[in-house]
Amino acid sequence: MSPETLLDRLRPVEDRYREVEKLLSDPEVIADSARFRQLMREYGRMQPAAGAFRALKAALDEEASAREWAATGDPEVRAWVKSEWDRIVAATAEAVDGARWALLPKDEADDRSAVLEVRAGTGGDEAALFAGDLFRMYARYIESQGWKLEVLSASEGTVGGYKEVIARVEGDGVYGALKFESGVHRVQRVPETESQGRIHTSAATVAVLPVAEEVDVVLNLADVRRDTYRSSGAGGQHVNKTESAVRLTHLPTGVVVECQEGRSQHANYDRALEVLRSRLFDLARTAQRDAEAATRKTLVSTGDRSAKIRTYHFAQGRVTDHRIGWTSHALGAVLAGDLGPLISALQTAEQAELLANG
Repeated sequence: MSPETLLDRLRPVEDRYREVEKLLSDPEVIADSARFRQLMREYGRMQPAAGAFRALKAALDEEASAREWAATGDPEVRAWVKSEWDRIVAATAEAVDGARWALLPKDEADDRSAVLEVRAGTGGDEAALFAGDLFRMYARYIESQGWKLEVLSASEGTVGGYKEVIARVEGDGVYGALKFESGVHRVQRVPETESQGRIHTSAATVAVLPVAEEVDVVLNLADVRRDTYRSSGAGGQHVNKTESAVRLTHLPTGVVVECQEGRSQHANYDRALEVLRSRLFDLARTAQRDAEAATRKTLVSTGDRSAKIRTYHFAQGRVTDHRIGWTSHALGAVLAGDLGPLISALQTAEQAELLANG
């Protein structure tokens, strides 16, 4: 695709970006908080593409001007152009690459909040402990990003950790960052209860779902069975006095959602309904991805949660992501929530594959 074609394809984004920029300074828009937030999200989404348009236009303009100056016949001007030409060509090439990246297909759900689900897999008590380690890892990363974490449901293991924990993560760009975590995570380490010092292998599964809004899913409440029960989690006497926990069953699909961490049945119902919508939304998105996979399969976000994606090897202090061959020997830092380098590598790998397949 020529630089001029790239510029033409980015021009509508630049035009809309300028339009939204003006709207955001309109007093009527500012007074309408819902519309203002919507426009701010749109503005943020368009910013990289608008920046790529401006960089490419500036580079092409500079190159055109240099060609004009070189054609004047003035020896000094021609000498200056010759001395600057390599830099000008390199700047244009860099701007072209930026424009190509900006035109890659985007997942409209990337900007959303997310539902994070961590479940113990094979390995018994050790798997539950590992699920707890993973959840704490995510909690620390989430805190470092300034996002909000709210536990919706948790079932603790008999010796610690979690059999299952479900949480809502609220913030801008949450799903886009955490979506690569979906899949099977494997740990190789010596359990505390192992007297012979033998390394055991356990696993936990992670699912990350984009939070769905009412407009995303047509949900007939007549298809949803609602049950209430007493919470089994922490909460003191409150747990024993009220049936505040809520279980929702979507009868057509059999999807079951439970929420018990809220103090009121109403709050738990609202959160459970949101998770139910998110799971149904994710089912629809997965079906669409499966259909698209017949012609193109992306490396890191296939949506296949049965695939082993990462291994945490304690004896070697190593963590390896098998999808992109990423390895770090800073296992302690990763488990402490330092996920930035890994998430960036996964995002870059997906973008590179999309660019190659585009």
